[in-house]
Amino acid sequence: MSQKIFFGNSLDRWLAAAAVFIILLAVFIIARKMLCGRLAKRARRTSTPWDDFAAGLLDKTRLFFLIAVSFYFGTLSLALPGSTKKIIQEAVVLSLLLQAAVWGSAAITFWIIRYKSAKAGDAAGLTSFKALGFLLRLILWSLILLVAFDNLGIKITTLITGLGIGGVAVALAVQNILGDLFASLSIVFDKPFVAGDYIVIDDLQGTVERIGLKTTRIRSLSGEQLVFANNDLLKSRIRNFQRMDERRAVFSINVAYSTPPGKLARIPEIIREVIESREKARFERAHFKAFGDSALEFETVYWVLDPKFNTFMDVQQAVNLDLIARFKKEGIEFAYPTHTVFIGSDGR
Repeated sequence: MSQKIFFGNSLDRWLAAAAVFIILLAVFIIARKMLCGRLAKRARRTSTPWDDFAAGLLDKTRLFFLIAVSFYFGTLSLALPGSTKKIIQEAVVLSLLLQAAVWGSAAITFWIIRYKSAKAGDAAGLTSFKALGFLLRLILWSLILLVAFDNLGIKITTLITGLGIGGVAVALAVQNILGDLFASLSIVFDKPFVAGDYIVIDDLQGTVERIGLKTTRIRSLSGEQLVFANNDLLKSRIRNFQRMDERRAVFSINVAYSTPPGKLARIPEIIREVIESREKARFERAHFKAFGDSALEFETVYWVLDPKFNTFMDVQQAVNLDLIARFKKEGIEFAYPTHTVFIGSDGR
C-alpha cells in the first residue's frame, strides 16, 4: 500500500511531505511565540527602541506566510509537474510579498508611534507624520502590487505607463493641495516655527495655534484667527519672536539746554547705574548723541535678558520710572519743545 502511486508519488512520499509540512509549521509557530516573549522581556529591561522594533516585526509575521513556507519545503521531496511547481512557487512569492508589505507597514507605524511619544505636544507634527505615513504605505502597497502582477506574468509596462500619465494628470489637477501638503511636511521637519510661537508675516502677526496639512492658523493680538496656506506661508519672510534669547531696547532722552556741563557728563553714568540695578537688564551704551532743535539728545541701548514681551515692558517701565526719580534728585530737567520769541525795539 505504501508503494502505491498517487498523482505521481508514492504514499510514503506524500506522508513524508505532510510530516515535513506539519513539523516545520509547528517549529515556526513555537519559535515565533518564544522569540516574541523573549524580545518583549528584553525590551522592557532596555531603553533602546530596536528591541521593541524587532519584537513588533516578529509579532506581525502572519500565519499564512508560515504555512506557505512550510508547504513549499514539504513539497520539495515530491515529483510534481512543472506547472504545479510554478503555481506553488508563485503562491510562496505572493505570500512573501504580502508579508513584506505587512512588515513595512508595521515599521512605518512604529516610526509614527516613536515620534508621537517623543513629541507628545506637537499635534501639528503628528498630523503631518500621519499623512506622511499614509503616503509611505500607499507607495509600499503599490510597489508590492506591481511586483505581484509581474510575478504572475502580467505585463506591467503598460500599466506603469498608464499610472504615470494618470499620476501627472492628477498632480496637475491638485498641485496647489500637494504644494501645501509638502509645505506642511517642510514646516514640520525644518521647524521655522512651531505651535505656540509668536511670528510676524509681512504686516500680520500673532501666535501659531495649529499647523495643518493645508493651512496654518494664527491667533492675532486683536483676537481674530488668521489662516495662511502653508505654501504661501513659506514663500513669505517670517519673523519668529519666540526664538529670541533677549530683546534690545533703544531710547532717547532730551534734556534742557540750560543743564550745566557737569550734570550733562553725569547723565550716561546715571543711566548705566539705573539699568545695571535691574536683574534682567544688560547695559550696552549711553551717549550724548546730538544737539536738537530744543534739547540735548542722549541715546541709550540696553538688553532685556528675557525674550517675553511682558517682561520686556516691565523692565522698560521700571527703568523709565527710576530715571525720572534720579533726574529729579540730580536736578536735571527733561526738555520739551519750546520756542523763544525776541521782541525788539525800533529805537523810538
